[in-house]
Amino acid sequence: MKLAVFISALLLSLSAAAQTDVDPRTQRRLVVLAPHLVESLFAIGAGDQIIATTDHSDFPAQASSIPRVGNYARLQIEQILALRPDAVVAWRSGNPADDLQRLEKYKINVVYTQADNLQDVASELRMLGKLTGREKQAENIANDYLYRLHALKARYSKAEGVSVFYELWARPLRTVAGNSWLQQQIALCGGDNIYADIEEGYPQVSLENVLDLRPQVIIQPTTHGDNQPETINWQQWPEIPAVNHGFILHPDADKVHRMTTRMLDEIEAMCVQLDKARQFYAQDSDLTQP
Repeated sequence: MKLAVFISALLLSLSAAAQTDVDPRTQRRLVVLAPHLVESLFAIGAGDQIIATTDHSDFPAQASSIPRVGNYARLQIEQILALRPDAVVAWRSGNPADDLQRLEKYKINVVYTQADNLQDVASELRMLGKLTGREKQAENIANDYLYRLHALKARYSKAEGVSVFYELWARPLRTVAGNSWLQQQIALCGGDNIYADIEEGYPQVSLENVLDLRPQVIIQPTTHGDNQPETINWQQWPEIPAVNHGFILHPDADKVHRMTTRMLDEIEAMCVQLDKARQFYAQDSDLTQP
């Protein structure tokens, strides 16, 4: 009998010791305010720590069942407060600043993120790994991402240019420029954006000007969501080289627009397609831009 009591006490002691070894960061309850942050947290194995998120957080599939507490324009402050999260993970340029300030006034721990450059995805992964006690997983994924990114840069960024127009939005017609996220992707593949010199990241342009500039490649991303935006039917202008020679690319917007490792799959495919266009136009100088 005494032996049984001793063994029971020993097991309870071992169980308590094991519980103290659990990293408390892996138990943090998080409200995550951007689809790309949700995706990255799932990638490092911390998806089950997300207790609420915002609209359009739909990858991986499990993310679709997470409760929503707002969108890019407005957060539901009362609902977030009621959840009593250990931290709110915010996207500095993608969430309403006034709402984030309100959360801070209520003593909510707001953790800010901001990926401005392609390589920043790795830094963001490492930060999320530290936040959730998953440094090893995050470090492995970040290193793999940087290896692939540098390989693409080494292969394509110094290649001979091919002129590109990126149709971000049709009405009004908007494109990408400056040092925007999508412009960096074009440059990585060795593309020459016809509006790269504009400082504004996502400027409005005229259709007439695009026709005059006659891009060799048109990038027209597509989305698989319910609200498919209206796009331009470029086949109306066969005089554009991109139309005449069939170089209209349709990358997955959910991949290229989000700051995640999944983006590289689509960029790699885009680089290959731009390289095919580059080789095609190089075959005959009459096909190149004047």
